[in-house]
Order: sequence, then C-alpha cells, then structure tokens
Amino acid sequence: QVQLVESGGGLVQAGGSLRLTCAASGRTFRYGRMGWFRQASGKEREFVAIIRDSGEIYFTDYADSVKGRFTISRENAKPTWYLQMNNLKPEDTAVYYCAASGIQRSGSSSRPEDMDYWGKGTLVTVSS
Repeated sequence: QVQLVESGGGLVQAGGSLRLTCAASGRTFRYGRMGWFRQASGKEREFVAIIRDSGEIYFTDYADSVKGRFTISRENAKPTWYLQMNNLKPEDTAVYYCAASGIQRSGSSSRPEDMDYWGKGTLVTVSS
C-alpha cells in the first residue's frame, strides 16, 4: 500500500550535479526514516544518506564517501524527499534507491534491512 518512486537520475559529467526525488504515496504519510541507498554493478547495496524523524526533530546522516557533496532534505507538506548531489564522481555511478521506515522506526540506523519500503531505483551514471 506504500509506494516509493524515484526520479532525477541520468547521465552527468564528473563534477556535475543531479537532484534525486523520492515521492511516496499510500496510506502512510510520515516515516521514521527517509533515505537513499545505492548499488553499483557487482557490489552490495550501500547507505548514502538518511533523515530521521525523532519526535518532530529531524537528524541527518551521510556516508563518509558523500559528506560535503550530497544533501538530503524533505518536504514538510508531503511525503517527498530529495538527494542533492554535487561534485559527482565516477565512483558515484550506481542505481540509487530511496527507502523509508515506519514512523515508529526512527532510531539511528543505516542498514538496508532496517528500512521497510523501497523504490525501484533510478540510475545515476557519472562519466569522466
């Protein structure tokens, strides 16, 4: 009943920028965690960024590999969140997935298995 849809992926040169959008629909409006993961060819899915709703206080966290370059943000009026990606590098090439957990699951976690809902992914390709 909950559907997440990513958009904004594409081909970009190294040093360029993209903004990914995750739009959620269904019976759930608020989520405890809203985040982004990515999976490069031949590798495991890895954490990228997350924003946590902890009693109306929001916390963000990022993978070390994207700190200072990527920014996660969300809309207050609708279940939509973003990943602004700046200074993209070829090693950022991957399928990017948005993910969310139920409102009660707002604890600190960057593990894919702690997410409840997933989008189908959007491909980001960074050329050199």
